[in-house]
Amino acid sequence: MFCKIASRQLPAALLYEDPDVVAFEDGVPQAPFHALVIPRVHVASMAELMDERLGGRLFQAARKVAANAGHSTGYRVVINTGGSVGQSVKHMHLHVMAGRPFEWPPG
Repeated sequence: MFCKIASRQLPAALLYEDPDVVAFEDGVPQAPFHALVIPRVHVASMAELMDERLGGRLFQAARKVAANAGHSTGYRVVINTGGSVGQSVKHMHLHVMAGRPFEWPPG
């Protein structure tokens, strides 16, 4: 599904895009602001991310998405890697969340 969003075969509320990365609103938000940042190329999980440049691009996009939404001074970035910790879509994605207090530890 995320590959189709990245290639614009499926519609999504895009918040950011560049040649390497796409960000869009989460369809089931867990915070007042909840975006997903994904690589355009298919990478199943962070465990399979071998391109350090792409990893940096994902984090820079997460920063930009939070800032563009007015949350530059407080946001959480979460990456689930594997089904045992909650990764439900087999395409690496960063959750960028803000707009409410978060507890620690998160799990």
